[in-house]
Amino acid sequence: MRSCKILVVDDFDRFRQFVFLSLRQRAEFQLIYEASDGLEAVQRAEELQPDLILLDIGLPRLNGIEAGRRIRKVSQNSKILFVSQEPYADVVQEALDLGAQGYLLKADAEGELLPAVYTVLQGRQYLSRRLRPHVISKTHHESRADSLRSEEHPPLLPQKGNIVRVHKVAFHPDDASLVDDFTRFIEAALRMKNPIIVIATGSHRTNLRQRLQARGWDMATAIQEGSYISLDADDMISEVMVNDWPDSTRFLKVASDFIVEAAKAAKGKHFRVAACGECAPSLIAQGKPEAAIELEHLWDKIARSHYIDILCGYLLRDFQTEKSSPIFERICVAHSAAYYPLKAYEPEA
Repeated sequence: MRSCKILVVDDFDRFRQFVFLSLRQRAEFQLIYEASDGLEAVQRAEELQPDLILLDIGLPRLNGIEAGRRIRKVSQNSKILFVSQEPYADVVQEALDLGAQGYLLKADAEGELLPAVYTVLQGRQYLSRRLRPHVISKTHHESRADSLRSEEHPPLLPQKGNIVRVHKVAFHPDDASLVDDFTRFIEAALRMKNPIIVIATGSHRTNLRQRLQARGWDMATAIQEGSYISLDADDMISEVMVNDWPDSTRFLKVASDFIVEAAKAAKGKHFRVAACGECAPSLIAQGKPEAAIELEHLWDKIARSHYIDILCGYLLRDFQTEKSSPIFERICVAHSAAYYPLKAYEPEA
């Protein structure tokens, strides 16, 4: 294969670096250029006329779908391979309909990036393996299956069966109980060799790491390998809130990016990302119950569309007034299950 000119378009620096390093291992993929937003992608495509464009969808300034449409006009001979975390069948179909030659899920990129690139450069269509049963190729002159038309977006589906929605909530009598419960949840994920995302207050994050280290887990290695990602709840809230209200577009992108990043560290046979956190509970403590409930609804969308187990931890002291009773009930409804871990955690002998 002759040397190819490739344009990589993604606003996530680390993912661009991963793609760059993966491709540079092959002698024919040495001419690699980068762009970090949709408008820049169109400009660089027109300037470079690349053989292949690897294009994300969730881009700043101009989303990848619209960028793809414009690129088809200014660089007609460039092949487009979408590389995105968006798992929804209607999004995939829209990408193919505009003339893209392939669609690769970021969660599958480690094992499928090079096969996808070679397939598209050879003029054939490529879809991530897990998408193939749910998207019908236009190259076969067939329309979308009726099963893809639904009120809810089809999720990132497993090879067999459907996504199991796991979005639990636990109500704790005190901080110690919450840390104990999160510890059990985290250890269950680590034993399965699944990655864990912790979004908690500073003191709880410190206590969790100390507790896990004391119980024999090599936390430094887990953090370095990306199997343990610890985020500050207040920082997360600041990133996804606009005018004291959760911005759905911003939240879904931020959460999906973290999940895709964590998924790279998965080593278990039964892959699930685990996440435990206190974002919505922090909003309750701040006296913003409606914003907290909206945030729980957004987490529920994530639970319905990703391989993820979510545990939210609340403190019962935030529900002591008569006014808080309806809020408590609505929070329970927003989850797949609710429980009360009232007993202190007993370490295994």
